[in-house]
Amino acid sequence: MLNENFVYLGSAITFIGGFSYFLDTIKGKIQPNRVSWFLWALAPLIAFFAQIQQGVGIQSLLTLTFGLIPAMVFVGSFFNKKSFWKIEKIDIICGILSLLGLLLWYFTQVGNIAIFFSILADGLASLPTLVKAYNEPETENSHVFFANAVSAIIVLFTIKIWNFQNYGFPLYMLLMMGAIALCIQAKVGRIVKRALQAI
Repeated sequence: MLNENFVYLGSAITFIGGFSYFLDTIKGKIQPNRVSWFLWALAPLIAFFAQIQQGVGIQSLLTLTFGLIPAMVFVGSFFNKKSFWKIEKIDIICGILSLLGLLLWYFTQVGNIAIFFSILADGLASLPTLVKAYNEPETENSHVFFANAVSAIIVLFTIKIWNFQNYGFPLYMLLMMGAIALCIQAKVGRIVKRALQAI
């Protein structure tokens, strides 16, 4: 088990990985959809405040960082003329899930409900990126996703009490970010397609 202070290292890795994306947004090198990035900020921020209510300690800092990076990209998108508002069906579903988690958290005062719905909303919002990384790995950059996965591993190794409020969000981030990074770096989709063709 790692000392809890390693959470600061994990958060720093995530921040550095995401800051380059933020700079590319400001410079107009990429075209972020403001709706998607707003939702990617909302879900972790809801989970962060629910973790605080549930008594999660320093490990909640990484969840906060997972929310702040997309929030920075969202704000940065207003300095980018190529950014756009485009509401997809998946965005509506994620928004509803986030709001549902907030409402249930408010009425039940059970933070784990908000954390669960935040994971669900973030997971649905991330699925298109996972599919894109699988089918078109050359169109993505693995650095941000790899940094997030490494940060999640660090945080998981600092947990002393293994309950959902402590491990739920970092474990989800490890699995999702790790899968996206693997698809991009190892070009998993192409390997699978070649293997299927050889059968």
